[in-house]
Amino acid sequence: MLKLARGITQLNLWVGKVCAWLIVPMFLALITDVVMRYVVGTVTIWTAELAQLIFGVYSVIAGGYLLVERAHVNVDIIYGKFTKEKKARVDLATSFLFVFFMLVLIWQSADMAWESFAKRETSYSIWDPYVWPVKAAVPIAGVLLFLQGIVRMVSDWRVIKGLENDPAVWGKQATDGSAH
Repeated sequence: MLKLARGITQLNLWVGKVCAWLIVPMFLALITDVVMRYVVGTVTIWTAELAQLIFGVYSVIAGGYLLVERAHVNVDIIYGKFTKEKKARVDLATSFLFVFFMLVLIWQSADMAWESFAKRETSYSIWDPYVWPVKAAVPIAGVLLFLQGIVRMVSDWRVIKGLENDPAVWGKQATDGSAH
């Protein structure tokens, strides 16, 4: 179980780092649009839409990474003053909302993505690219976030029990003899 939690965490860290590089093609598409419009004097039909499609993937796929880094939004005016254990208790008490939301998100987005793929849906613009790959990113992102949420719930439970709560080091004391 601990290896699985570490694996999920490492996967989300890797996805977040890879996802960060999506800013480069997005930036290049927008720069190309500006250069073509204002330097060359012609309009491109694909650059702005490509940047939007990339941004769509960029904005959803790194949710698990954000959860690993604990970078999601909290009401820190109250939550930030809590002890680590109290934060874990609040997070666990509200985790049913997370589970419900994520299951609905995965179910509905997978249905939407499958339908889009089956119809070979396009954007219906002049460029007319396929949009199903972007729609497929939503349930994939949902699964990654859901799995990381489960790891987070286990971590919160471990905090309450006074155990090591970092998935990156869980179980290492048994394998390398180090104390945490």
